[in-house]
Amino acid sequence: MTFLTIGHRGVMGVEPENTLRSYLRAERSGMDVIALDVQLSKDGALVALHDPEVDRTTDGSGALADLTLAELRGLDAGQGEHVPVFEDVLDAVRTPLQVSVRDRAAVGVLAELLLRRDLTARVEVASSDDALLVEVARLVPGVRTVLQVTAPGDDAEDAVDRATAAGAATIALDIRRLTLETVESAHASGLRVTGWTVNTLDQLRLARALGLDGAATDFPEIRSTGRFTA
Repeated sequence: MTFLTIGHRGVMGVEPENTLRSYLRAERSGMDVIALDVQLSKDGALVALHDPEVDRTTDGSGALADLTLAELRGLDAGQGEHVPVFEDVLDAVRTPLQVSVRDRAAVGVLAELLLRRDLTARVEVASSDDALLVEVARLVPGVRTVLQVTAPGDDAEDAVDRATAAGAATIALDIRRLTLETVESAHASGLRVTGWTVNTLDQLRLARALGLDGAATDFPEIRSTGRFTA
């Protein structure tokens, strides 16, 4: 199977994360998938931002949920970029997208958009919330989902059972927590396995040695290197 290279928030190692500039760079770099995060603004717009607050990635401050889309668009997200709405991303790039969502309120908005624009073949939904994945699959029949195992206390071995119960197609784990046993168990259950974040040649070699189906990376160079790494 093809080893997928997933651009993490675009290619956040070289461009401002979760911006159109970063997504476009990821597409030009040949990333197989672009991973991004979505949340709701105060007025219900589905925007691409990772943190609950805007402080780290923009020149603004405060909780995203307390800011309107107009206020968010007025912020500098790095190099003159602005916080994009999800539909901006859909229109800017053609690369398949992996959309990470944590907020139950955002699920309905995302589901409506996926249905309206017939995006099940292009967009997969990722979350660490098992019940959220079940809900999005109910709302959008046929959508592919990814279980993210993110909490330090989460048992990587339990991820296979959790993903299967939630109907997920893929599990995504920290590369430092992955074992060959977990990967083999997932594959035996018909699941794909991806690792994050793979930013060095040693980490890429480990990902390939573990038999992963793909890896999320911050850097475009990993894409070109990955094609030649056994």
